[in-house]
Amino acid sequence: MMPTFKLTIGFDGTKFSGWQVQPDRRTVQGAIQDTWQKITGEAVHVTASSRTDAGVHALGQVVGVSSATHLDAEQLHRALNALLPVDVIVKGVEMVTNDFHATYNAIGKRYRYRIYNSRCRPLFERDMVWHVPQMLDTEAMHQAAHVLVGTHDFASFQSAGSERESTVRTISAIEVQRGSGEQGALVEVDVEGNGFLYNMVRIIVGSLVEIGMSRRDKAWLAAALKACDRRQAGRTAPPQGLCLMRVDY
Repeated sequence: MMPTFKLTIGFDGTKFSGWQVQPDRRTVQGAIQDTWQKITGEAVHVTASSRTDAGVHALGQVVGVSSATHLDAEQLHRALNALLPVDVIVKGVEMVTNDFHATYNAIGKRYRYRIYNSRCRPLFERDMVWHVPQMLDTEAMHQAAHVLVGTHDFASFQSAGSERESTVRTISAIEVQRGSGEQGALVEVDVEGNGFLYNMVRIIVGSLVEIGMSRRDKAWLAAALKACDRRQAGRTAPPQGLCLMRVDY
């Protein structure tokens, strides 16, 4: 049986059409598979913990690959980072048991969504944040988010196009924080849970921004959750603010 390797990777998703290989499109999966083939001569299929959308970033994406290569984890780590495009980096490579599956073995994930909350639009971070010019009440957002913590049916927070057998998920923590000093325009929303539906974090953030703008209140968020109806929740926040921070196994 071929050895199985677990890769922890980061990437800037700005110029990628998402994770999954697509014809004539630049994807993260395609970049890793092409680079692996250059190094080992093998055409492999790599599996990720999450299939991120176009424009979404990662600091802790986890990838699994079975390979007949005779290179060890350290050699693969060095070779991958030498040949991968500049917007993908391998943070670690380790050999794991053959029953490891990057998707199915994951028991938790942590996402961070970054909002640039200032009348002046961002320059250097424009591909990494959602620019919201209207001042947000981050304390109201933080307090309202507690309604979503726990095990619930999150059908109201799933976009069409990737329906799952169950829309029940558990969120263990949500934090909304504003930076201080020179970082005062930066608002970060951290969401941690055992799994996420399609666009779930982005819809949560879009809904919290409605509350931060004083257009909605906590009671509305609770009602939207209970409704199990996508039309009752807020907008889907744009992709560039989202980053997969960590995957737990």
